[in-house]
Amino acid sequence: MKRIGLLSDTHNCLIPEILKFFENCDEIWHAGDLGSIQIAEELNKLKPLKAVYGNIDGGEVRIIYPETLILDCENVKVVMTHIGGYPGNYEKKSKSIIIKEKPKLFISGHSHILKVIYDKKYELLHLNPGAAGKSGFHNVSTAMRFEISGDKILNLEIFETSKNKLKNPV
Repeated sequence: MKRIGLLSDTHNCLIPEILKFFENCDEIWHAGDLGSIQIAEELNKLKPLKAVYGNIDGGEVRIIYPETLILDCENVKVVMTHIGGYPGNYEKKSKSIIIKEKPKLFISGHSHILKVIYDKKYELLHLNPGAAGKSGFHNVSTAMRFEISGDKILNLEIFETSKNKLKNPV
């Protein structure tokens, strides 16, 4: 069993409350728009990090992290990308990857809107953790944590806090 902390769209802002939310996780996954390589380094100090770059990420982040990450966690195939869309409205490139790879879990960020949707057509769970940072139109900073055990995705929990209450980002 692996406990995963999932976030996206930090935009160069890590809030301590989210780091605390991830303390009992085995890994942290970031679905793009880290904002800087320093954010990746801070997350990697807490737990091993798997990440993809997003549309605001510069060269340093893009050299280290891919646009799309395909991995197996336990017995679950995972596809993670930043701009991926969601069931019924996938981005063209993501849809091609979904059709080819047949993941059980598809993760994207970018929208700043937390989403958990089961896609019956492609038999996958779509997760978008929303935006964990302070930049953007969202009013609530969000993240997720969940477990993968064998071929099951279990115990999904959501973190949320008003971004206006956040005072001391890391």
